[in-house]
Amino acid sequence: MNSKQPIPFISSSSHFHFLFYALVIFLAFNNISASYSGGNETDYHALLNIRSLITKDPYGALTSWNNSLYFCDWAGITCGKRHRRVTSLRLLSQGLEGFLSPHLGNLSFLRVLVLYNNSFQGAIPHEVGRLSKLRLLSLYNNKFNAVIPVKISGCSNLEKLDLSNNELVGSIPKEISFLSKLTFLSLGSNKLTSGIPSFLGNLTLMEKFGVVNNPLGGSIPDTLGYWKNLKLFDAGILT
Repeated sequence: MNSKQPIPFISSSSHFHFLFYALVIFLAFNNISASYSGGNETDYHALLNIRSLITKDPYGALTSWNNSLYFCDWAGITCGKRHRRVTSLRLLSQGLEGFLSPHLGNLSFLRVLVLYNNSFQGAIPHEVGRLSKLRLLSLYNNKFNAVIPVKISGCSNLEKLDLSNNELVGSIPKEISFLSKLTFLSLGSNKLTSGIPSFLGNLTLMEKFGVVNNPLGGSIPDTLGYWKNLKLFDAGILT
């Protein structure tokens, strides 16, 4: 006597849950794959271009900057938790030599750029002005030897700017006065000329200002009286 075998029945609810969990596993796998294939391509390639113009790395600070690691895990790099974009680049006191790549301007989520106490030379790329989210820019104690880029005015959220101890030439550009959130400005020990410009009085949130050891000449403009929050002023002797 043949007995009929029961036909397994999958409810629509079970079918839905199966598809849901399959989708979750698929998306998780894709996220893992993206992490190891470079994730955000724009930031990844920008960092590779920055590395390519660094000619000496005596302490191996950039050893981790390779395909074996997700770029957010590279030394000196911090990424945002939500978008996984580079928000901070800190390579300080590493003895690095070379030039600062214009591709820096492609790190559009960057908020902190700290490269002080290295030996970068040449010009500060004008593409830095594309970093509209940047709040801190410190290039202190390098060998940058061109003018301060006028397009720095594009860094509209900049609060602290330290370009001291370089070999920068020319005058302080008017575009710096457009950085309305600036509270700290250090330009000391460069080769800047043409005096302290009166338009700096527009930086009404200024707390600390330094231009010591520059052949600026001239006098201190009255407009700096608008700096009601000033705590430190270091101009040395204007010669």
